[in-house]
Amino acid sequence: MRTAYTADQIRAAEHRLMARLPEGALMQRAASGLAAACATMLGKVYGSRVTLLVGSGDNGGDALYAGALLARRGARVEAVLAGSRTHEAGLEAFLLAGGRAVEAGTGTIERADLVVDGLVGIGASGALREPYRELALAADAAAAPTVAVDVPSGVDASSGRVEGAAVRAALTVTMGARKTGLLVDPGAALAGEVELVDIGLGPYLPDPDVVALTGADVAALLPRPAAESDKYRRGVVGVVAGSDQYTGAAVLAVGGALLAGAGMVRYAGPGEPVAQVRSHWPEAVITELERPSLDGVGRVQAWVVGPGLGTGDWAREMLAQVLASDVPVLIDADGLTLVARERDLLGRDAPVLVTPHAGELSRLTGAGRDEIEADRLRHARGAAADLGVTVLLKGSTTVVAEPDRPVRVNGTGTAWLATGGTGDVLSGVAGALLAQGLGCYDAGSCAAYLHGLAGRIASSGAPLHAAGVAAAVPAAIRELTGRELTGRPAPR
Repeated sequence: MRTAYTADQIRAAEHRLMARLPEGALMQRAASGLAAACATMLGKVYGSRVTLLVGSGDNGGDALYAGALLARRGARVEAVLAGSRTHEAGLEAFLLAGGRAVEAGTGTIERADLVVDGLVGIGASGALREPYRELALAADAAAAPTVAVDVPSGVDASSGRVEGAAVRAALTVTMGARKTGLLVDPGAALAGEVELVDIGLGPYLPDPDVVALTGADVAALLPRPAAESDKYRRGVVGVVAGSDQYTGAAVLAVGGALLAGAGMVRYAGPGEPVAQVRSHWPEAVITELERPSLDGVGRVQAWVVGPGLGTGDWAREMLAQVLASDVPVLIDADGLTLVARERDLLGRDAPVLVTPHAGELSRLTGAGRDEIEADRLRHARGAAADLGVTVLLKGSTTVVAEPDRPVRVNGTGTAWLATGGTGDVLSGVAGALLAQGLGCYDAGSCAAYLHGLAGRIASSGAPLHAAGVAAAVPAAIRELTGRELTGRPAPR
């Protein structure tokens, strides 16, 4: 499990550690790790050109000490001193090692083989001010790759927010522990590869702000059939999805549930989607409805409701009956639109997992879609607390929020998943995991991981379609559990 922390959490841990160390020892550890990462990025240090962008804070000090180490190995290192002040000891070490301080605009960034971003640290927030903004834009325009110290300048370390210009790093070398903003878009998209330098913070860190499951974590959580299993013990999922207009949503949600390992899927819907589900998935147990009623559908261990359901009276009555049950319910798509109109529908004791994209969460909470995209963590947490549910917020970074628990962020997936119907598949996968006994927090997290991995398998770097993602779910499960069972490491 990868853990991440806010700037305040990191600073508190650093203060506790620094109280036990000689002055400057922590910065020297950080600088050594940064210099080693830069050397690896350069390949050949001797004779290379390195430009440091140095701000007023400790990140600037880290960059200067690392620059001194690179200069001693034969690199030509120049530092643009952009802050109102400069770390004095770091600058002294840098100059003694043969480094040069230069003015911005002298072509040093354009000539560099590597740029090191030490402009602002983890405590910075809001838009970059000049001259930092201009330097960030120059680094982004340069041919050389940029290595960011701790977080790319312009990225809020605690949230991933980006307001205005920001450095786009090829590599971020982060000290002591990952920062939340490195795991959540838009910040995560600017961080490039993230390399963690151990400076001894571990014993002083609190509970994490955010966690990201690894393949091994998901493999350990996934339900396994046992020798005594039967289709009922494997989990029975009820699916209320699709309509005469949106028949495909029913097919995809049922398929996602079946292919994610549910022992049985019970589908209830009107005639047209019933015919499509029967044609695609003959193993599903189907109830054709002439009126909105769950009578006669049979017992289930979890419900999936909403994809392609419509938002009229028929759909509203079906949603109300599903929510009147005593089993976990996943609400997606049109179901979320209905809940946004009538929040009282969520007044139940049994667990609820909602799976909105930013637009659907906007309807649920009243926040603007752009606001949600810019600060996904805050809005997912707020919705989970306000609605009393588990929120799986879909998007470039999928996050799973539940009251009083660290937000989980998903690191799998591909931009090719941004196509119609893939969310219906995700709903079916998560519903299968709910029916097999996982709670909403684990079911949502594991479903997001599997869905993203299946997307990668289905795509292989090319366009995909939703049915292809569903078909790849068994391969995703096999990739995780097969490696685990054969002793090979599960993917990170």
